[in-house]
Amino acid sequence: MNLICCQTDIVWEDKPANFQQVRQMLEQTTVLPQSLIVLPEMFGVGFSLSIDVIAEKESCETEVFMAQLAQQYQSCVLGGVVTEATNGKGLNQAVAMGPDGEICRYTKLHPFTNGNEHHHYQRGESIKTFKWQDWTVAPAICYDLRFPEVFSMAAGQGAELLVVIANFPAKRELQWRALLIARAIENQSYVIGLNRTGDDPNVHYSGGSLIIDPLGHVVTERGSEPGVLSAQIDRVKLQEYRQIFPMLADRWLM
Repeated sequence: MNLICCQTDIVWEDKPANFQQVRQMLEQTTVLPQSLIVLPEMFGVGFSLSIDVIAEKESCETEVFMAQLAQQYQSCVLGGVVTEATNGKGLNQAVAMGPDGEICRYTKLHPFTNGNEHHHYQRGESIKTFKWQDWTVAPAICYDLRFPEVFSMAAGQGAELLVVIANFPAKRELQWRALLIARAIENQSYVIGLNRTGDDPNVHYSGGSLIIDPLGHVVTERGSEPGVLSAQIDRVKLQEYRQIFPMLADRWLM
């Protein structure tokens, strides 16, 4: 499967500017049909707590934009969207859109308490997986990365590709890299760690997006500049590795 990951410098609370940035990146990239296109957490607005300003309205403009990309490129688009819960709090979600419409919606299980996210966003209730090009894919969001049980449970549900979309601060870039590699090794899975870069009113971000193979090798990575990260991954090789070294079958949690 072909992976296309857009590491963007998100413009604060400006959906049109961020949509245009993604469009330009993809126009300058070879996107094969049936690819998986990945966009960062809250890619349209940045890590904002102003739910009334940024949440999807009736027009669902972020989701419409993603659906248009999915149709245009005949691919699956996975990216971060903010919606509103019935209690007025926000939902920090990873939504996957295929050419025929939505195929997965995951709500972040672990709002970032150190950044007061838990006061503004309602936590999710369950792990989600979806199928794309025979792969079982499990999305996760930013702070979820620090909780290995999330990824173990996803692997227990058959996940072969773990996708972490994030706004992960530069001051914790060492942990970002180490934890992503650990999640790949622990779960014998490919891992995408897609971060944003640049600055918002509160935090500096250093990018550092990675695609990692099931043995923990970095397939490709990007530094601090905006741009596209791409790779081809092989499901047959993943299955062969899991058969040769059947570690997941020994995990009691499963």
